[in-house]
Parts: sequence; structure tokens; C-alpha cells
Amino acid sequence: MEQPQLINQVFDAIDAINKADPNMELLEDIELPAALLYGTRMSSMLERFAPQAPEVVQIAARAQHIKRWAIPRSDYPTGKKGYYDWRQTLGKKHAEWTGEILASLGYDQQVIERVGALLRKERLKADPECQQLEDVICLVFLAHYAEAFAAQHTEEKVIDILQKTWRKMSDAGHAYALEQSYPSAVQGLIAKALG
Repeated sequence: MEQPQLINQVFDAIDAINKADPNMELLEDIELPAALLYGTRMSSMLERFAPQAPEVVQIAARAQHIKRWAIPRSDYPTGKKGYYDWRQTLGKKHAEWTGEILASLGYDQQVIERVGALLRKERLKADPECQQLEDVICLVFLAHYAEAFAAQHTEEKVIDILQKTWRKMSDAGHAYALEQSYPSAVQGLIAKALG
């Protein structure tokens, strides 16, 4: 994936915002802002999964959790509707914040709108680029977050989430996911979820 100068400026701007995340996550004994770590994991996974991904997908992947901590899940009611409303709000705000960065760097309105549509998950399944982004989100969850999630929830809940994750993915995403190795606990739960 070629990284022209301008997209590096976009990444730097997204990362600068995400460095302010008060939520910290450990990576090899180093504490890092969670949103910053997530953004770099998204870019890294996209590079491996779809090295020819277009620039708009590269930007949306890096911005997937931009300033996410500013809209806590706890501000919304528990249950499916509260979760859905929270996710809808996040998508809109991620698109807005990323659009401001792109506009400041001279990107045209068409690119800004396209990145926004990807971050809002418009036409998921019908839009190959949106599906590519969704695959990367799912792959990052499996690679980096499923183990911690499994430790905090019942096996039944984890299997349900893994099945939902699998349904969101494309055939290409499935094939890539099955080639990866996971911690044994996660591997076993994936096998049960797909069995």
C-alpha cells in the first residue's frame, strides 16, 4: 500500500487526536491510549488483509474509533436500542471529525463524503469498500480483543458475539480469519461458534 505524503498527514492528525484518549491499554507492558492503538491496529490489519485498498478505506480504517471516548456507551440506555443509537451517533461523529481533518488538508468534498459514508456504515454488504472496512473491524476484534471479551463474559455470550461477527464478514474475510492463529481459548470458542 503506497503511502503518499498527504495520507500520512491524515494519519498523523487522526493519531494526534487519539493520543488524548484517557482510556489506556497495555501493549507489551507499555500503556498506550486505546483509540490510538486501535487505529494503528486497523491500519496494520488492512495492510495485511487488503494491501491494495483504496485511500478512502485506508482513511476510514484509521479513523474508525477517532475520539470514541468523547461519546461513552454509558450515556445511552442499556439494551439493543441504546446500543444501536450509540453506534449510529458514533458513526456520524467519526465521519464529522474525520471530515474536518480532510477538509483542513485540502481533500475535495467527494472524498470527504465517501469516507463519511464508510464510517457511517452506509450500504454495508452492498458496498464492497464498506464491506472491506467491516472485515477489517471484525479481524481486528478477533486478533486483539476477543480474548479479553471472552474473559469478561459467559461462553454463551461470547459464542453469540463470534457468530454475529462472522455474519458481518465477507467470504474473503472468513478465509483470512481462518488462516490466522489465535490464543487457544479464542480458537476453541471460534470452533464452537462455527460448529
